[in-house]
Amino acid sequence: MTHPSDMDHDARHQDRPMDPSGAPTTAVVVIGIDGSDTSWDAFWWACGEARRTSGRVIAVFVTPIGGSGIAAASARCSPFAIDCATFDQVAAAEAEQLRNQAYGYTADRNVDLEFVHRRGDTAKELLRIAERDHADLIVVGRSTKARHHLAGSLGRRLIRRRHGPVVVVVP
Repeated sequence: MTHPSDMDHDARHQDRPMDPSGAPTTAVVVIGIDGSDTSWDAFWWACGEARRTSGRVIAVFVTPIGGSGIAAASARCSPFAIDCATFDQVAAAEAEQLRNQAYGYTADRNVDLEFVHRRGDTAKELLRIAERDHADLIVVGRSTKARHHLAGSLGRRLIRRRHGPVVVVVP
C-alpha cells in the first residue's frame, strides 16, 4: 500500500502545479453554472467537495454565441428579437447577478471561489478552464431539457472529451 506522503511523487500527480515547497497545490473543482436549480445543486456539491479536499472552486458561466444564444436570451428577456449589443448587456448583467449570488453564498462558508464569465460553447469553455487550471474535477448539473436526452447533454459531452473525472449532479 502506498503511503499518503508518497502520493505526491506518484506519476498521476506530476502535472499538478507545485507550491514553493514542492508539494502539489490544493484541489481545483470547476463548476458550470447557469442559474438553473440543477446548476445550483451542482454548485453546492462542488463547494462541499472543495471544502473536503481543502481545494478551491472555479464557477464558470458561459454565454452562448451565435443565433441560438441570441434567440435564447431574447426569449428570456422579451418576445421581441434583440441585437448583439443588447444580448451582450443582458449576458453581462446575468453574469454579474450569478457572480454576486455565488460570492454571497460562499462568503461565510470558507470556500475559495473564483467566478469566470466566458462566451462560447459551454463544454469547450469548461474544458479549456479545467485544463488551464489543472482541475481535478468538473461538476455540472443534470440537464432538465427533453431534447438533451436524445441529442446529448452537457455532461455527456464533457465525459466524452475529458480524460479526468466529471460529476453530473442529479437533484
